[in-house]
Amino acid sequence: MSPPGAPIVNQLQNQADLRSAMARLAPGDDRRLLLGMFRAAIDSADPARCVPPHLPAVPVGRTVVVGAGKASAAMARAVEDHWPGSLEGLVVTRYRHGVPCRRIEIVEAAHPVPDAAGREAAARILDRVRGLGRDDLVLCLISGGGSALLALPAADITLDEKRAVTTQLLASGATIGEFNTVRKHLSAIKGGRLAAAAAPAEVVALLISDAPGDDPATIASGPTVPDPTTFADARAIIAKYRIDLPPAIAARFDAATDETPKPGSPLLQRSRHVIVARPRAALEAAAAVACAAGVTPIILGDAIEGEAREVGRDHAKLAKAKLAEARKTGPIVLLSGGETTVTVRGAGRGGRNVEYLLSLAIALDGAGGISAIAGDTDGIDGMADYAGAVVLPDTLARARAKGRDPAADLAGNDGHGFFEALDDQVVTGPTLTNVNDFRAILIAP
Repeated sequence: MSPPGAPIVNQLQNQADLRSAMARLAPGDDRRLLLGMFRAAIDSADPARCVPPHLPAVPVGRTVVVGAGKASAAMARAVEDHWPGSLEGLVVTRYRHGVPCRRIEIVEAAHPVPDAAGREAAARILDRVRGLGRDDLVLCLISGGGSALLALPAADITLDEKRAVTTQLLASGATIGEFNTVRKHLSAIKGGRLAAAAAPAEVVALLISDAPGDDPATIASGPTVPDPTTFADARAIIAKYRIDLPPAIAARFDAATDETPKPGSPLLQRSRHVIVARPRAALEAAAAVACAAGVTPIILGDAIEGEAREVGRDHAKLAKAKLAEARKTGPIVLLSGGETTVTVRGAGRGGRNVEYLLSLAIALDGAGGISAIAGDTDGIDGMADYAGAVVLPDTLARARAKGRDPAADLAGNDGHGFFEALDDQVVTGPTLTNVNDFRAILIAP
């Protein structure tokens, strides 16, 4: 086993080395097993693997590729490598997530708070799909992060006003579905508006899902699918979280005259979508790694939501309850996915995976034989360049020896500072995919 506190930085960079190491796992090598399961989850959603089998037929007319998300550039590369006909297009991805392409332009922009680069890219994407005919194809490459990257505000509001609302929602504890309901009603391109602009061309959207339940209307705020939500829904969410709206946005929500395309809209009749990677498959890939190591996997679900610290406490109770079973039957791993939330009240950077893990560690209180990993499969947890972290039975003891107060760090939403002090953060760099969060609790007494 790696010595306690050994840095995990860059251990996930070399997939071949990791797979080789997995084959040599020794009993008790918990940290490496956790990392191997996380890597398998990420690999399952590699665009080079999951995009090509779902490419549509080449049209009679033009093929225009557009898209947005943390995986969109890698998806574009996969399309270029396997598309037999001519194509053109533009996709927008997060800074440092670009991949060189020959025929599809790649633009990088800010996430999670949008910037001018995202606004300009979204406007250009909308222009690209306008004026097409029935013989043309719009191939949309959509993945998590697309909501912030397709940052084209409605005509009656500004980007700064939209940014102000986004910043408040990020700290509010709103679920991703609630967040995206508001964003759709601030946008000129989301909530089905992109597909509507492309009519009468055929629209095929390939989606890498990061949404609980794989709801296509939630993934990147559903730019190509009908929107079942309304301005009234958005107003209710604003009231629930006490968001302070700029006057222009408040007036837009009150007027409610620019509604998104709804189910049954004739403008979206030639639009369809295919989910090419999803969180459940990532958990199943991790479960296969566990089985190969002689560990029994239990999948708790791929759409777990709620406050990260509360989910962490609940999972700690479940893990401790499973200790007796593991002593009789052998090691168990509890796998889960989804997207928890963090209501930021302290001075820390938030980060739902590190907040979950810190809460879990406190609730476990050093219980022997239980270790865990949690990380975002895109490689970025909140506002820090870490995917997440690892918890071991001695995590709290090592932290206190370094002068950290785990309870104070949790109260201050400083999970990143806590795990940085221990060198227990998981750093993958941009993974160029995104099937939401991955969590594994290994019970190996």
